[in-house]
Amino acid sequence: MKKLLTALAIASFAFCNVSHAQTVDPKLEWAKRVAIQQGPELERLVRQLAEGSAQDILQTWGPKLQSDVPKARLQQATDELNAELKKYFDDITKVISGKVSKSSTDALIPAYMERFTLDELKQLAAFFESPAIKKYQAAAPELGNIFVKQLIETSRADVLARGKQFDEAANKIVGSTPTKTSPGSTVSPDKSKAPIKK
Repeated sequence: MKKLLTALAIASFAFCNVSHAQTVDPKLEWAKRVAIQQGPELERLVRQLAEGSAQDILQTWGPKLQSDVPKARLQQATDELNAELKKYFDDITKVISGKVSKSSTDALIPAYMERFTLDELKQLAAFFESPAIKKYQAAAPELGNIFVKQLIETSRADVLARGKQFDEAANKIVGSTPTKTSPGSTVSPDKSKAPIKK
């Protein structure tokens, strides 16, 4: 009987240690909830990364298009290049989007767990899950566009004037007008205004 009790005690002790070792950090669940709420921000980040990559390609191939393609074929080549660029953008957007979950699991969730207490994670989750914040996140891109359009409109004249100053200084240094004009000399006053939506 003593051996049976001892065996049960040892088995019970071993079970407690194993179950204790398998206990998941309660912060993990809350860090995951906070990370999930970053969805709209992460989607914007994915788009920015894809746009940056596409811009790099455009900076490489744009000048080649202008210098290497005969004028008679330039419009067709431009259209074909734009179609390829759109395919590239769509493909890399999918690639980057496909890596969001793994990157979130590998980097973002552990970073949240390291930087925030359990109580803070609960507060963050409640904040991001609130209807007002969800509405704000949905409206943020449009609000950002409204702000950017206004910022462009209010700074346009100063930017154009500074571009002209640069052209004048560059002309004195280099001694000739560039074949590709700078931002200050590319926009005429009539065509510079962005369409205003009312």
